[in-house]
Amino acid sequence: MAYTSIALTCENGIATLTFNRPKALNALNATLLEEFTDALAGISKDQAIRVLILTGAGEKAFVAGADITEIATLSPLGAKQFARRGQEAIGALQGLAIPAIAAVNGYALGGGCEMALACDFIYASDTAMFGLPEINLGIIPGFGGTQRLPRLVGANRAKEMIFTGKHLSAAEAKEIGLVNKIFPPAELLAAAAETAKLIAGKGRASLCAAKQSVDQGLNADLTTGLAIERDAFALCLASPDAKEGTGAFLEKRKPVFTGDLNS
Repeated sequence: MAYTSIALTCENGIATLTFNRPKALNALNATLLEEFTDALAGISKDQAIRVLILTGAGEKAFVAGADITEIATLSPLGAKQFARRGQEAIGALQGLAIPAIAAVNGYALGGGCEMALACDFIYASDTAMFGLPEINLGIIPGFGGTQRLPRLVGANRAKEMIFTGKHLSAAEAKEIGLVNKIFPPAELLAAAAETAKLIAGKGRASLCAAKQSVDQGLNADLTTGLAIERDAFALCLASPDAKEGTGAFLEKRKPVFTGDLNS
């Protein structure tokens, strides 16, 4: 598929996906969601890719939200289908086996905030703004915001954000645990790439196992979570990367991980 609303590059095990509708502040419309889903499908099949970075084109926005011109025309049935399409696209992001980093370079509102929430962690520029302002339109978040935000920052903070529709600065978002680190705008993407490079140097099997253990364990009791971790730990030891990693440690050299999930 030729992309018009996103841009995708891959280099040294790192894929960078850029939301590319800067004149519309990278708002999510049907075309963008279709292209995004297609790109994620390709990334998930590419064993050479170990990390994904998401960012937005232009200086103003990561993603300013869903396209209001589309939402305003929806019937209740159409709204349900629109929400399902957005939830499935963002769910595919969270469901990626590899780590995903959101490099939020401006507005991350509504669907943009929900997109960032589905990543494994968020880096932000000091000019970034976060929010779920749907309440101001007489609606609620529909792409997972009412579910992922409470799991990340707690129910009370999430309700305050959702009920008021207020925007949070990058500093405020960091204070409540929504953002990991803040950088000047000119340094944001390089900082995300530096962390991605560090992650990409690890074994793919262990990265996937670590992500799966954390994500699945969050929705389980401790006993079940520990069982998930045990199984993942055991499967890691069967991978070529585990043999390389332990062998390199014993030989006092730097490991070179080349295994994939099919090894």
